[in-house]
Amino acid sequence: MKKLRLIIGLILVMCLLVPVSCAKGPPAPIMPAPMPPREEMPPVYPKAVPPSSPPAEITHGVVVLPSTEERMIVRTGEISLVVKDVVDARDEIANLAVSFGGYVVSSRISGEEEEMRGRISIRVPDEKFESALTELRNLAVRVNSESISSQDVTEEYVDLKSRLKNAEATESQYLALLEKAEKVEDILKVYDSLSQVRSEIEQIKGRMQYLEQITSMSLISAYLEPETTTKPLVRAGWSALEALKSAARGIVIFGQWLGTAIIWLLIFCPVWGAILGIIYWRRRRRKA
Repeated sequence: MKKLRLIIGLILVMCLLVPVSCAKGPPAPIMPAPMPPREEMPPVYPKAVPPSSPPAEITHGVVVLPSTEERMIVRTGEISLVVKDVVDARDEIANLAVSFGGYVVSSRISGEEEEMRGRISIRVPDEKFESALTELRNLAVRVNSESISSQDVTEEYVDLKSRLKNAEATESQYLALLEKAEKVEDILKVYDSLSQVRSEIEQIKGRMQYLEQITSMSLISAYLEPETTTKPLVRAGWSALEALKSAARGIVIFGQWLGTAIIWLLIFCPVWGAILGIIYWRRRRRKA
């Protein structure tokens, strides 16, 4: 009877465990919620930016950017001219420089008559540089040589402007400190530094003015020489006999000079003989 009750109890326990184990089975899969339809964004195009400067140019495959800074070019010309009269040509070139608004830098004449040579340097406004060279060519019988050179000093000038701006700002700061300084020692120190800055400012301004001058006034140097000389190859009045006599006189003069030298040596023979004897005696004594 007890066994029957035990079997019935086991059966009841198993019946109770079956639905519990079924309830703890794997959970049903959760379906994702449907996503809302994606809104299509309109295409975005870059805005056209108006150029602030002219477009770059392409020259032989190299991009050349436009320059917003005006270039500062120092131009120098040298020309060698053959003229009819060196002095007249020199004066005409000087007048030409003045007529173009320039001036004569230097002038020199050397030699005499047909062998005269000249050199004159002038400065003319840069915009009249080519015109001045053309006028110089017109003054000449022919042009032996001509050369033109240029130097860009823009970078140096821009650097000087930057240095000047910094120096002036430093000067303003020192002036403000000078107004606030109360002690004599502080005032002297600030004033000394202020003097150095002002000296630097003057130097920078002087260099900038020089660059402005040489870029606005170009230099031209002209070398002048006369046409083929009209002098004869043989000087008038030349004579072979006179040349022979001159050579003979030269030999006689040389003989006279040589004889005079020998006489002087003979007269002073005791003096230099005694000196040589003393030297010889001292050497013999040292060897002994």
